[in-house]
Amino acid sequence: MTLLTNARILTMDAGLTEHEAGWLHIEGDRIVALGSGTPPSDVPEGERQDMGGDLILPGMVNPHCHMPMTLFRGLGEDVDDRLFRYILPLERALVDAEVVEIGSRLAALEMIRGGVTTVADMYYFEDRIGAVLNEAGMRGVLGQTLADFAAPDHGSMDEGFARLDALADLYADHPLITASAAPHAPYSTGLETMTRVAAWNADKGLPVQMHLAETKPELEWAEKTHGCTTVEVADRAGLLTPHLVAAHCMYPTGADMDLMAERGVNVAYNARSNGKAGRGVAPITALRARGIKVGIATDGPMSGNTLDLFSQFGPATMFQKIAAGTRGALPCVDVIRMATIEGAATLGMADSIGSLEPGKQADLIRISLDDPRLHPIYDIYSMLTYATMPSDVRATMVAGRWLMQDRAVTTVEGPKALADALQVARRFKARIVEIDKTT
Repeated sequence: MTLLTNARILTMDAGLTEHEAGWLHIEGDRIVALGSGTPPSDVPEGERQDMGGDLILPGMVNPHCHMPMTLFRGLGEDVDDRLFRYILPLERALVDAEVVEIGSRLAALEMIRGGVTTVADMYYFEDRIGAVLNEAGMRGVLGQTLADFAAPDHGSMDEGFARLDALADLYADHPLITASAAPHAPYSTGLETMTRVAAWNADKGLPVQMHLAETKPELEWAEKTHGCTTVEVADRAGLLTPHLVAAHCMYPTGADMDLMAERGVNVAYNARSNGKAGRGVAPITALRARGIKVGIATDGPMSGNTLDLFSQFGPATMFQKIAAGTRGALPCVDVIRMATIEGAATLGMADSIGSLEPGKQADLIRISLDDPRLHPIYDIYSMLTYATMPSDVRATMVAGRWLMQDRAVTTVEGPKALADALQVARRFKARIVEIDKTT
């Protein structure tokens, strides 16, 4: 058992309960009690940990990521056609299971240090990503990507679905990791494959992740090929269900949003990567007004550069304020809800994580309040949204296990993770030189 004392606790429960001088009691992987004032006296002294007045917050949830793409971070940053010029050729030539594992380990290290305890990933060789998350002690949803372009781990849809089934079997009983289908996008899979994914989902009851209404060419494809919107194509395939996490959702129509709300679809909001791509502002305020659950996500580090959610908070709310023309749009408390309990809800996990309540999993982070940058604190949610940085995260716990304490990650060997990643980057750089010579 563990008893955390002398902490300021934000529970993120339905009533947004706060404990100014709080304590939190953990047994095994679960929270058994929490409150303010005098903590339980029957916990042995050796099991008590004084938090020194630091903030305790639920572990944060990242509902859309491409972990191995840490290895593409900063590559071709200001090149409009970098996907086709650099990224896809590099993936085809150099991305294999070992490279995926190396990139994922660097990502896990970064996320733990930034207070992310749960991630929904979407890439290739997801079994190797699952091995990294298991080793790191993180909670994760593994999305086996299915696409009709040349994928690093499958040459046909049958091979892709075979990988998906194997992934579901491998993690069927894992306490922290869940398998997921990840059709890349409507235009890159097509109606037939999406319908097949919907049938798989109906059989397995596991999550589905997909980029949806992300780009204008995607909208044009849907209109030209099917005479409707891309959201309607996904609905025809049977993919608009409460199991779907739809990433980006930049360009849904009003009717699309109504349909998504009716079907119970969830959304992953990637403000930073969308802004960098010059795509505009996703209608998050309108989506949430319809009751659609939205989580704040990082996207891949190729697109958003960082995998901590603190870097996403400012853009996430500022873009909504710009679009609405008012400071009141997407208030700070909602931003933090979207990073915790609402983010957990997008993944169907709100019953077990996302808030600090008795009976829930002990996924939490400890944030130091020592830095002058954070004071004075008139509004704790404003501080978290606009002033807090990953370096303020002092400790990270998942399922009652400390993955990091006093900024030292104990489940990932940091120097090796970085050295391995830099070795892969050297190979990438050499191939980029070749590409630039021939184009």
